[in-house]
Amino acid sequence: MVPLRDDNPTRITPYVTYGLIAVNILVFLFESSLMGSSLLEQFLRTWSVIPAELSASFQGAPQYPLLQEVPTLITSQFLHAGLLHIGGNMLYLWIFGNNVEEQMGRVRFLVFYLLCGALAALAQWFVAPESTIPSLGASGAIAGVMGAYILRFPQVRILTLLPLFLFFTTIRLPAIVYLGVWFVQQALYGFASFNTPTMVGMEGGGVAYWAHAGGFVFGAVLGPIFGLFSKPAAPNMGPDIQSSAGQLNLESQDTP
Repeated sequence: MVPLRDDNPTRITPYVTYGLIAVNILVFLFESSLMGSSLLEQFLRTWSVIPAELSASFQGAPQYPLLQEVPTLITSQFLHAGLLHIGGNMLYLWIFGNNVEEQMGRVRFLVFYLLCGALAALAQWFVAPESTIPSLGASGAIAGVMGAYILRFPQVRILTLLPLFLFFTTIRLPAIVYLGVWFVQQALYGFASFNTPTMVGMEGGGVAYWAHAGGFVFGAVLGPIFGLFSKPAAPNMGPDIQSSAGQLNLESQDTP
């Protein structure tokens, strides 16, 4: 299932959300300029979280000073491993970030976003502290945004692209259903990774499921502290007030 948009308008211009998307894209373009050279791997290993090095820094190893390793909990959030990686992350941030930003305010939202990303990286580090595989991406921070979103807007409808065999259709799902299913998947994949010879998550060089699940939980816990409920939600301008013809065109077309 792929989210396309939510029926949850904002009354502000979400400059922080747009800014985060822009910074991620600019960094990815820089990464792309290094593709094909050894500089790309060096760049990613310098600014990603490498759990084994972070563990060594916590233990006081002089070759991995804290002032060098701890900042990677932030810098790693702006690195991506490919076009699909950044494309999916920015889609989720674009859909869910604006509403959470409106509720919290711009400064608190930015701090919340970065903190969730750092805590999500630590959650993945906790389950694989000796891994030498770099951990990178905005997924943990965005998972935190999603955890706050499901808490504040559980009934908002998410327009979702749904594959049905060789066809695609769209369906509107409540956020509590869409994001709830997403969280359960991440948690199950994370637990499954304990029983595989090569980790399904970060240890195998794949998806850091514990960062996703951890970020989601941290977002739900920290959201109220960062003012998630300090403002009334914007009035829902969803499908109930749209013309039936417009709704039919949006929801009923199948794409081969």
